[in-house]
Parts: sequence; structure tokens; C-alpha cells
Amino acid sequence: MKGVPVPRARAAPRRHIWIPVVLIFVAITILWVYLYPPQDYTYPVRDWYPVRDWFPAEPARELTDEETAARVVFRQILSTPPFPSRNPKIAFMFLTPGKLPFEKLWELFFKGHEGRYTIYVHASREKPEHVSPVFFGRDIHSDKVGWGMISMVDAERRLLAKALEDTDNQQFVLLSDSCVPLHNFDYVYDFLMGSRHSFLDCFDDPGPHGVFRYSKHMLPEVREAEFRKGSQWFSVKRQHAMVVVADSLYYTKFRHFCKPGMEEGRNCYADEHYLPTLFHMMDPAGIANWSVTYVDWSEGKWHPRSFRAKDVTYELLKNMTSVDISYHVTSDEKKELLQRPCLWNGLKRPCYLFARKFYPETLNNLMNLFSNYTIF
Repeated sequence: MKGVPVPRARAAPRRHIWIPVVLIFVAITILWVYLYPPQDYTYPVRDWYPVRDWFPAEPARELTDEETAARVVFRQILSTPPFPSRNPKIAFMFLTPGKLPFEKLWELFFKGHEGRYTIYVHASREKPEHVSPVFFGRDIHSDKVGWGMISMVDAERRLLAKALEDTDNQQFVLLSDSCVPLHNFDYVYDFLMGSRHSFLDCFDDPGPHGVFRYSKHMLPEVREAEFRKGSQWFSVKRQHAMVVVADSLYYTKFRHFCKPGMEEGRNCYADEHYLPTLFHMMDPAGIANWSVTYVDWSEGKWHPRSFRAKDVTYELLKNMTSVDISYHVTSDEKKELLQRPCLWNGLKRPCYLFARKFYPETLNNLMNLFSNYTIF
């Protein structure tokens, strides 16, 4: 007799254990991204920073009374929304030894945009005789400025303080007497007003023109690992301008211990190190780490390349306005090329709005190009 087949027991359905594993992984990933966003992460449209970006991580040591007070002030400034303005303006701050040879070019740049900008002129050697009406009456109380000295930083702070008196000023651009615009006013205005970052140059140079300039007398407030370098030509938001004017502690460190002729042959230049170091320490996520002012250091000299009348062509300016990567070269033996894409709210954009250094003889060529080419 054939045996009657015994019914087979139905296997229990496999539990989908992978579902909770995936959910846990996703949750951890989201939490990690929220706490540690990438450098080019863009937050929802707002003019102030998230709580975690207000304040740097507390060091593993006890803060001095001065540090505690400074951090409280900075946190309050950075966490406070900008003063509301119905007419936000850009403050153009000119740092010059005397006359401004490109006043007529700047007048052409500003034409038709009255009420959207303010001008401030700090002349350190002699009071300039202005040839353009837009510069009349725009001189501020000035003092002498020495190359590479803390007086350069003093002049920057003096300009910022004067410009901050106007509550409509929301962006603050530092320019030299040899600076010229590379774009029309509308382009510059939209670029700066729409940015969530300040454009402050900042990088780590391990060589003799970088970290070697650091002095241990800056301890405990400024550590060698936090010492940074960058171009002095900046464009900063109102909160950051207020931080610079309000700072006393870190400014004093640089006043005393960052100057030419220090111990062991160090020559420290405060205008190259003070602001990059300050914001690297206090608000690294709030700065773009590159400047919007083009400078050509390809000649490898103490000063950047200067442009003559014969150099100023359409191709030259077009090349300047098309650069979308910020370059630095370290001053150590490696001569390492540091490259950083110019990110505007997380999007790669051309880097530069202005350029220097131009000789006065280039004025006519520049005005002709600026008047006849819409690319700018």
C-alpha cells in the first residue's frame, strides 16, 4: 500500500529584518548630516546662521574671563538677525594713501544706482582732491597707515565703524586705490546681497610666510593650529563687520605679537592674518574662504603684478571674470598648490567682482571697455 503523504508544515515567513536595519542607517545618516553639514551646504533662505554655527566648540581648557566675554558678544552678534532695511545698500570702502585715480570709472559703475550704495574714503597720507561728484564729502577721519603694520587693520576697523553707522548698509567691501570693477553694478549687488557668506580669504600656509609668523605669545587665546593667512581685501556681511569692530581681545594679541621684526627673524603682517584667524576660530562656516578681488601673484614677488595700459584688453578682463577656482601656493619647500572651487550658496560661480593692481594710465582703456561690453 502506498503511504498516505503527510502534509508538510508550511515554513514561517522570513522576517524582513533588513527593514529596521535600513531605517536605523538612514536615521544615523540624517543626524550626521544635520550635525556636521558639508562646507558648501546651504540652509533655508535666511540672513543669520543656525545655532550650531554661532559659536565654535569650547576648547578643552578653561576659558579666561576675557575669552568668555568675547565669545558671549560674538554669539549675540551672530545669532541676531540683521537690522531690517527697506533699502539695503553696499558700503564701498576705499583704503588709499591719497587720490583715487579711478574715480571716473567708479562714477560710471555707480551711475543710475543712487540709494543702493554708500562710499567711504580713508586717505592715510593726504586728503584727495576728488574729480567725481559721487566722492565729494565721503572722506572719513583718517590716520597714517604703514605697510605691514597694525595701522592697516586700524584703518579697516575705522572704515567699518563709520559704515556701520548707516543701518541700511548690509554689505561692506574693502577696496584699494588700484581696484577696478569687473562687472556692472546690478551683477555685484545681486551677488553680494544674495550670498549667505562673507567673502574673506582664509587658508592654512605651513611655510615661512604662514605659520612661521605665529608667536607663542598669542597663547592661550590663539593657538598655532588656528593661525591662518589670507588677502586683506574682503566683502563681509553686517554681522561680521560688527564682530570686527567689537573685538578687543584677539585684536590686541595681533597688535602686540604680529608685526615686522619680531623674535627669531619673524615678520608678521597683521592685515594678512588677523581677520582670517579670527573668523576661522569664531565662525568658520560663515566665510567663503576666498576673496572677490582678483590679484595676480604669478610673478612670485613681494607685490602682485601691476597692469599697464598695454595690458588692459577685452581678453584680459574676460579671463579675470571667468575664473571659478581660488588658488593658493604654500610658502614651504613643497610649494603645494591649494585649489578651492568658488562656491556661491553651494553653487560654483566665477570668483571675482573686482581686480587690482592697475596703474592710473589704464583709466581710458578701462572706461572704454566698461562702456562698450555688456559682459561686464
